[in-house]
Amino acid sequence: MTTDFLQIGNGEALPRERIPHLAFDDFRSQALQIVSNGGKVVQFFAYPADDGINLLAVLRSDHLLLAGCRAQETYPSLTIECEPFHMFEREIAEQYGLRPEGHPWLKMVRYHANERGLPDIFGNDYSEDIPGNYDYYAVEGEEIHEVAVGPVHAGVIEPGHFRFNCIGERVLHLEIQLGYQHRSVEKLLMGADIKRWPILAEGIAGDTAVGHSLCMAQAVEALAALDTDAGARIIRTIGLELERIANHVGDLGALSGDVAFLPPANYCGRMRGDFLNMSLWMCGNRFGKGLVRPGGVRFPLTDQDRRVLTERIAELKPQVEHVIDLLFTTSSVRARFEGCGVVSTADAEKLGLVGPSGRASGIPYDARRCFPTEQYHRLDIPQNAEPTGDVYARAKVRADEVLQSIAILESLLGSPIETRCVEDALFKLAPSSLAVTLNEAWRGEVSHCMLTGTDGEILHYKIKDPSFHNWNGLAMALRDTGISDFPLNNKSYNLSYCGFDL
Repeated sequence: MTTDFLQIGNGEALPRERIPHLAFDDFRSQALQIVSNGGKVVQFFAYPADDGINLLAVLRSDHLLLAGCRAQETYPSLTIECEPFHMFEREIAEQYGLRPEGHPWLKMVRYHANERGLPDIFGNDYSEDIPGNYDYYAVEGEEIHEVAVGPVHAGVIEPGHFRFNCIGERVLHLEIQLGYQHRSVEKLLMGADIKRWPILAEGIAGDTAVGHSLCMAQAVEALAALDTDAGARIIRTIGLELERIANHVGDLGALSGDVAFLPPANYCGRMRGDFLNMSLWMCGNRFGKGLVRPGGVRFPLTDQDRRVLTERIAELKPQVEHVIDLLFTTSSVRARFEGCGVVSTADAEKLGLVGPSGRASGIPYDARRCFPTEQYHRLDIPQNAEPTGDVYARAKVRADEVLQSIAILESLLGSPIETRCVEDALFKLAPSSLAVTLNEAWRGEVSHCMLTGTDGEILHYKIKDPSFHNWNGLAMALRDTGISDFPLNNKSYNLSYCGFDL
C-alpha cells in the first residue's frame, strides 16, 4: 500500500513542517485506503492555521500514521465509504461549520455554536444552548411507542438523554443524546497557565484521571524534551493499573446488582474501595489525582510503600478470584449475561469500538501491547478478545483484565523503585511542533494531540476519550433487545458522559 502519510512514534515530538500536507483528494483517498485495509482512526480533527482551517488525521495500523490537508467548506464525506470516520466528521462539522456532503447521520455532537461564527448547518437554535431543538430519529407504526430516559438521572451522575423506539418491550432503535455540559476542556487547556494543565487533564474524566494525565504529561515531555527516570515509569504504570482494577471491579459489582445477585455486588463494592485506597496510599487521592506530572511523578514508592501495597494485594487477590468464580459459575447470572446486547465484530469494527468494549466483540487491540509506553514494553499483555460480543463477553474481559493487572502489580512491586520526584515545573515547549500520545486507559484507547505555535504556545489541543467511540456501541447493543435489559447493557459499557462532553 503506497501512502504519503508519515509514520510517527507514540509520544514523539515532530516539527509541524514535517507533517505531510496533501491535496484534499489525495488526503481523502489515502485515509480511506488505510482504514479500509484494516487501519483505525485515532484522531481526525480540524484546527485553525495560516488564515484558514486545516484537517489532521492520525491513523493506526501496525504504526501510527499522520497527514493533513487544507479543509474545504464542503467536501465528500469519508463516512459514506468508511464508517469509522462518522463521529469525527460530525465533530468537525459542529466545531468549524465544515459540511461532509453525504454523511448518513449528520447531527450535532455537543450542541454549541461553531468557532467561526458561521450560520449553523444543522438547523439548530443556539438560544436554547442545550440539545433541545433536535428532531430525534423516529420509527413509524401504530404499535410503536417511545420511551425517554434522562437527561436528569437518579443519583450523582452527569446528564444524558436516551430515546428508545419500541414495539412492545422490544427496542428497535436507541438514540443517545449527550452534549449537555459544554465544558470546553480543550479551550481551557489552550488558555491556561502551564501549572494548571495537569489539574485540568485529571478532570477530563474523573475516573480516568491517571489515563488522561499520563497522555498530557507524555505530550509535554516530548515537546519540552523532558526525561523521566525508570522509577517514575514504573510508578505511573502501577497507578494506571490500579485505576483499571478499581473500575473493573466496581463494574463487575454493578453488573451483579443488575441481575439481583447481591453477594458479588456487595463484595465488589467493598473491594473497589480497597483498590481505591491503594491509590490513596500512593499519592493522597483515591482517584490517582496528583500522581503524574510532566517529567515524572510527585510521590516516591518507598520500600515501606511497596510492602504495604504488596500485603494488601496478597490479601485481596484470593477474594477477587473467589468473587469472579462465584459470578461466572452461577447459572442464573450466565443466563442473563449470555446472548444479551450482542454487538458483532463487523459492527464493532465499523463503529470503531475500543478497549474492553471492542475486545468483547472480537477486536484484540490493546494500546499497552501495540503502542507501549512507560513500563509496558517490558510486560506481557495478553490478547483478551472474546467472540460473542454480549454482556457476558464484556464482563469476562473485565474479569480477565483484573486478574492480569493484579499479576502486573505483583511483578512491579517486587523490586526497589527509585525515582526523583517532580513538582509543577516551568518548561518551554518546542515551537511549531506536534506530539500525539495514546495509552490504554481502563475504558480503552485515550489519545491527546498537542500542536504548538511559533512561540511554543499551544496552537491546538485535541482530546479523544474512548467513550467518544463507544457510546454508539451501547446503542447498537440495544437493537432488538428488551428494554428491561438496558440497565444491564449500560453497566456492561459504563461509559463516560464528561469524557464525551469535552
